[in-house]
Amino acid sequence: QVQLVESGGGLVQPGGSLRLSCAGSGGTLDYYAIGWFRQAPGKEREGVSCIDGSRRTYYADSVKGRFTISRDNTKNTVYLQMNSLKPEDTAVYYCAAAPTYSYCSGHPGPYQYWGQGTQVTVSS
Repeated sequence: QVQLVESGGGLVQPGGSLRLSCAGSGGTLDYYAIGWFRQAPGKEREGVSCIDGSRRTYYADSVKGRFTISRDNTKNTVYLQMNSLKPEDTAVYYCAAAPTYSYCSGHPGPYQYWGQGTQVTVSS
């Protein structure tokens, strides 16, 4: 069974950067589409970005040009580089794995495995 662990969250000032990591164990992530989601207090979980097995990438409009998703299969890890952070990016960020090699979804439904989340707070 695949297990996912996020890391890299924290407190950052507006305009700053963070890099989130999603480390997989218990199985290879090579054949999974990996998505990043976030959930702010009182809001629904929303898709932020996704990378499929072919390394095709997808981004929510709200983060395009600021966030970059990548994967390192040798480390069984997916990254989310977040630049030019805004207060509205504040949320708990989750990574998730879907057993769909060439299909990314911005909705939580197809994702089978989830990490525990990491808090990102953007504030001065």
